[in-house]
Amino acid sequence: MFDPDELIRRYAVADRADWHLRVNFIASLDGAATHAGLSGGLNNADDKQVFDTLRMLSDVVLVGAGTIRAEGYGAMRLDDEVAAWRLAHGLPAHPVLAVVSSRLDLAPQSPMFTEAPVRPLVLTDEASPAAARLALAGVADVVPCGDHAVEVGLVRAALERRGLFQVLCEGGPQLLGTLVEADAVDELCLTLSPVLEGGAAGRITAGGAQTTRRMRLGHVLTAGDMLMLRYLRDGRSSAA
Repeated sequence: MFDPDELIRRYAVADRADWHLRVNFIASLDGAATHAGLSGGLNNADDKQVFDTLRMLSDVVLVGAGTIRAEGYGAMRLDDEVAAWRLAHGLPAHPVLAVVSSRLDLAPQSPMFTEAPVRPLVLTDEASPAAARLALAGVADVVPCGDHAVEVGLVRAALERRGLFQVLCEGGPQLLGTLVEADAVDELCLTLSPVLEGGAAGRITAGGAQTTRRMRLGHVLTAGDMLMLRYLRDGRSSAA
């Protein structure tokens, strides 16, 4: 396991008041983003420690609805020790969960809404089903971010209005593809799992226009045969 203070130092940003969109994914050596349909099949306790640290450092966790359903997300509630650390460093006890969805195929009775320590956000578009918007409005702030599709620039504006500048995107591939197309990714944290997966599992990106975005290596952490890579766009500081 990693030293917790060292992980915080490694992943801290230079200025929390500056907008920063960080993406966190895991992949096999041959590029698979999942094992048996789930990312959790590729990770271990060391990767989970990094995952938890990134959540601890974030203002908001941004997730596509498909990943929410596939991975079985619950309430965005951190454990007591982590919440205490955040409070001691001037942060709210828990980050906000922000779900991106156009179809709004989300259950208002889900624990991610009903047990959330902070009221979640649902980022959708004006063409989403009105009945679903009304149902979800009882358990979340439903925010239109586009007319016929969720627009990345409007997502950013909605989060900035709420003072949520440190964004952690946990997927899925469709959302990451949209963010890459919009040139919105400031940082990619990618764990390489030491397995060859084979099969038909997809990449960490899906959809969006084909494009190339250069990133620079911020650091490499090792845990046995697992690699934790941190890449940043040029001009971004790799440490506080």
